[in-house]
Amino acid sequence: MEDVPDPFIDLHAHSSVSDGTERPADLVAAAAAAGLDGVALTDHDTTAGWDEAIAAVRDRPMSLLPGLELSTRVGHRSVHVLGYLVDPADDALVAETARIRDGRFARARRMVERIGRDHPITWDDVLAQARDGATIGRPHIADALVARGLEPDRSAAFRGILHPASGYYEPHEAPTPLRGVELIRGAGGVPVIAHPAASSRGIVIDEPMLRELVDAGLGGLEVDHRENLAHGKRTLLDWAERYDLFVTGSSDYHGTGKPNRFGEHRTARASFDAIVDQASGSVPVHGPGSRLA
Repeated sequence: MEDVPDPFIDLHAHSSVSDGTERPADLVAAAAAAGLDGVALTDHDTTAGWDEAIAAVRDRPMSLLPGLELSTRVGHRSVHVLGYLVDPADDALVAETARIRDGRFARARRMVERIGRDHPITWDDVLAQARDGATIGRPHIADALVARGLEPDRSAAFRGILHPASGYYEPHEAPTPLRGVELIRGAGGVPVIAHPAASSRGIVIDEPMLRELVDAGLGGLEVDHRENLAHGKRTLLDWAERYDLFVTGSSDYHGTGKPNRFGEHRTARASFDAIVDQASGSVPVHGPGSRLA
């Protein structure tokens, strides 16, 4: 009997509703063109792109795992928590994500004011880079810097003018990772720490914090991600085994906003099934003939 290949699943992608460059429907089309069997829409602090993505996947032989990427902080460290299959109408989650988005907006304006004292960029330049209703943040400032010819591309902008050491940066308000995990579980979703080893300073959480998150309902760790460092990935795999967490792999696709390509890392079918089994807030959406249905 011929071996059947594992499904091709990528569980981290952003549309223009947050800081990606493609509408949710176009993102689904790009995922299908890349040969994915399953994709997750995980815009920053919003579920506003779900309806468009769901409509787009119903005509394709693939599955959509609706989600979001929740911003959290520990001191000056940013910790992102992916939340899959939440209830998008959950009162506590809706209130917290609205507060985070408002904070991002105000922080972005303050950063642009600082940058504008030294460089020819305005708030209108930033708004011109964001679609209506988008969660405005540093990626849109980066795109404005590129449009003004002040940086060659978005990645260079994050290494340069938008780098935390540049003097223009400031952190944004966000809940703790513990509160983030609690919010996602409270909304019936499944929380996964996004790219936790994507730092030269080491993993963004320590083991005592991990134990707190596991006790609060953490489901998994995103291990296979282009920004996770090799020594950190070894620790993450050890933690996953020790604390009975599933692991995921994904591209963190942003369209043309970043070099990340769909399918450069993938999630095993067992992890996909674990998310679906644990969730009670919403369900995956399967197009006709999806291998994940």
